Amino acid sequence: MPDGGHFVQGQSFPALVLNADFRPLSYFPLSVWAWQDAVKAVFLDRVSVLSEYETEVHSPRMTMRLPSVIALKEYIPAARRPAFTRFNVFLRDSFACQYCGHPKPTPDLTFDHVIPRSRGGRTTWENVVTACGPCNLRKANKLPRECQMVPRLPPRQPTSWELQENGRSFPPNYLHESWRDYLYWDSELEN
Repeated sequence: MPDGGHFVQGQSFPALVLNADFRPLSYFPLSVWAWQDAVKAVFLDRVSVLSEYETEVHSPRMTMRLPSVIALKEYIPAARRPAFTRFNVFLRDSFACQYCGHPKPTPDLTFDHVIPRSRGGRTTWENVVTACGPCNLRKANKLPRECQMVPRLPPRQPTSWELQENGRSFPPNYLHESWRDYLYWDSELEN
């Protein structure tokens, strides 16, 4: 077993999890499992191992290299309609202020009701956008036409596919070289 059960030389050896179509289950957050969960799925014959780390785990009867990329054997369809959450609103709007276009990501990102709740606006996909703190304070409880602050993109409910595509723009903190072929299949090939 790796030192301490979880880490070897400061690495945790996560496994990139792909659906049966060889696309990640999600891009943001990137679908990864702890090495323990990946090994368990291998033994339960729920996944195929596509790539491995050099690091091995040992039991009294066997030795196994840790999986770095695994694919589910059964396809899991994506939800047709994504959940309406703060995170998904940020992801739909690419973590950028929809009023000033502040570069992404801004540390004071929040969300704004285009039609303020105090004026009958609802908390829905069609009325909520991301906003930086200064823009949110400046807009306050005014209508867009009253303050000349119109969202750059009209708020709407995204598809799960759109959220996945937006998530591809934000690389994860950890990216093993064995994952690149499965994450960036549409990037330009080198000569």
